[in-house]
Amino acid sequence: MAKLQKSWKYWLLFPLCLWLFSRLVICIVMVDFAPLLPAPPGGIVATGGWDVFAAWDSDFYERIAIFGYNTPHSVAFFPLYPLLVRGVMALGLPFVVAGTIVNNLAFLAALIFIYNWVASSHSKSVARWTIVVLAWFPLSIFGTVIYSEGLYLLLSSVALRAFEQKRYWWVVLTGSLATATRPTAIALIPTFLIVCWREGRKVKAYIASLATGLGVFFYSLYCQIYFQDALAFIHVQKAWQPAQDFLGQDWLKMVMQVAVGTRNWQRGTIVDVWHPLIFVVICVSGCSLWKSSFKLRGYSLCFLGFVLWLVAGNPLLNSAITFGGIYLLWYCRSLLSNTLVTYGICSYALILSTGRTTSIERYVYAIVSVAVSLGILLSRYPRYGYIVSAFFAFLLILYSLRFAQHLWVA
Repeated sequence: MAKLQKSWKYWLLFPLCLWLFSRLVICIVMVDFAPLLPAPPGGIVATGGWDVFAAWDSDFYERIAIFGYNTPHSVAFFPLYPLLVRGVMALGLPFVVAGTIVNNLAFLAALIFIYNWVASSHSKSVARWTIVVLAWFPLSIFGTVIYSEGLYLLLSSVALRAFEQKRYWWVVLTGSLATATRPTAIALIPTFLIVCWREGRKVKAYIASLATGLGVFFYSLYCQIYFQDALAFIHVQKAWQPAQDFLGQDWLKMVMQVAVGTRNWQRGTIVDVWHPLIFVVICVSGCSLWKSSFKLRGYSLCFLGFVLWLVAGNPLLNSAITFGGIYLLWYCRSLLSNTLVTYGICSYALILSTGRTTSIERYVYAIVSVAVSLGILLSRYPRYGYIVSAFFAFLLILYSLRFAQHLWVA
């Protein structure tokens, strides 16, 4: 019995506590605090109750769960999550309750699974920091509201781990379910095929890798039958985006918003001299600290990064999340398995190939390779990990407030 209790505490207690505490903070902000505030420009007064967890994409999931794919625009959202929500609704629960329960339970299961995975493949310290990252990262709000992030994180992680362990029936099952949840899960297919080739795996591994795409295959078949367009989910997403003058225009805009400021970028000239001036001062200060002691350099760069965030706002966060994730994958490439490194590369290749920046930070958050990489880094420098975690928690509160007021988050 004592051994069983120790095992339970080791494998379950930490991710459960992190999940519970972080979700409690989100609920307090959204349900109790947000309704006390007036409506912000472009937003609403938060209603409180279960409805506060539904906004933006949640509306599409509700229509799909209740009415099916009765409008062309709804095909942009893959079917597994609304199908599971519909199944819970059959118990007599309203959509907002069922949708919230499904996503939260899937997110909890994902944290527990990833914690055990990383603890067994790396160390308990790395596993703990990885869960801290996943639970307190500001985009983890989408593991609580009515979105499919929690489900996708769970299924993609189980598929990757099963492939590492060569448990190919689990690869087919969870991989095909993942590709029926989110279009970004398509990155699993080239990931598995590349790793099969690099590691010289047997034919059954190649078959399982291709079978991972059964989810998106059957969904494409459905789109062809009912909408006469097998790639309707791709075409609809393109139609939502404004036309670009050239590939990568959105990326150039985001980087220039950080460097010169949104107002200057919109006007095409310098109307706010302070933003580029502060940016240059921060960059010069950061470079001058490069030869200082590691401790001084680390704390100073954290402070300068915080000041730059106050100046540049979301464009800086989106840039840091995107390019910072790429750097983390490169930095930890020798410490991660072939499967995780390849999955990170394929996921980024898929995301960046669109040339769009809308919701990219949310897609990067769901790449488990990035979270594990950051967990490895913070486990080496825990003092900086505490600072980063506090900043994450602060942003999580802000994001929760914005979502409750129906302001765009990601």
